[in-house]
Amino acid sequence: MAETHVLFVEDDDVIREATQLALERDGFTVTAVPDGLQGLEAFRADRPDIALLDVMVPGLDGVSLCRRIRDESTVPVIMLSARADSIDVVLGLEAGADDYVTKPFDGAVLVARIRAVLRRFGHASGGAGDAARSGQQESGALTFGDLAVDTEGMEVLKAGRPVSLTPTEMRLLLEFSAAPGTVLSRDKLLERVWDYGWGGDTRVVDVHVQRLRTKIGQDRIETVRGFGYKLRA
Repeated sequence: MAETHVLFVEDDDVIREATQLALERDGFTVTAVPDGLQGLEAFRADRPDIALLDVMVPGLDGVSLCRRIRDESTVPVIMLSARADSIDVVLGLEAGADDYVTKPFDGAVLVARIRAVLRRFGHASGGAGDAARSGQQESGALTFGDLAVDTEGMEVLKAGRPVSLTPTEMRLLLEFSAAPGTVLSRDKLLERVWDYGWGGDTRVVDVHVQRLRTKIGQDRIETVRGFGYKLRA
């Protein structure tokens, strides 16, 4: 089996070299560069399996680089931020990042988060999709107003037109589709979609729900204050 190729963009020499060594010890192939412009060049040349982007890098900052990558690919992106409460975290998620890790980070935690993201992307049709297939139609086609979700073909149509979703957005929609009208808490979504076996930052959920709303319709997913979200049946 080919090794997973990681693009790592980090301007701090010590962090970049130490993290690269740690990831390589865990079996990853790593391309590590010190700025965003080199990161974009390496992304286009190497087409990595996942990108780790520090928010504050020269040339092209991590958020802008994430947007450029997302314009071209649905490859998973994890942002690295020095502050958990930084606005940069939300900006990174809004730019299309799938998750983030706060610096300084433990190498084992980073590897666990990388593997969790890769599992989601490698098995976007599992879990919720199975529940959706057994819950409504054997064909795998679920319809909610003008929204059609094909849980077998992993395709979404709105008013007959294809909707482009990242794998994380697709898994989130599958969770909602499997239980329309049922309120899903942020913690439950973190566990099911992001594979968090521990408490996580619910901003990850909130930003992805908002991104999903912009694609499938703002009124399709309802906020239930104090509890979570639900898909309008």
